[in-house]
Amino acid sequence: MLNALGYAGRVKSPTYTLVEPYQAAGLDLRHFDLYRLHDEEEWEAAGFRDEFDGRNVFFIEWPEKAHGLIPQADIEIAFEILEQGRNAEIHANTGTGKQCLEAI
Repeated sequence: MLNALGYAGRVKSPTYTLVEPYQAAGLDLRHFDLYRLHDEEEWEAAGFRDEFDGRNVFFIEWPEKAHGLIPQADIEIAFEILEQGRNAEIHANTGTGKQCLEAI
């Protein structure tokens, strides 16, 4: 996704840092991997709430680990590994999400 937006650098997994920031296509992007998130105190101590300031675009893996801490996703993408290939289902949850899907 980042490469499709024009990001030419190395894309790192945020498995241990929980978040990696990027800039591409004039957007401030944040890639969260919340698999290792343990509780709300850890979320607050890391200052992640400040990232949700209305200016950033988020890609969030394991969003259920931050249930109640993050706003509803505009768009959700669910991946399924098939015997041959993969399947991706894309759902718009908000008006903004619907506008984005219509634009692509």
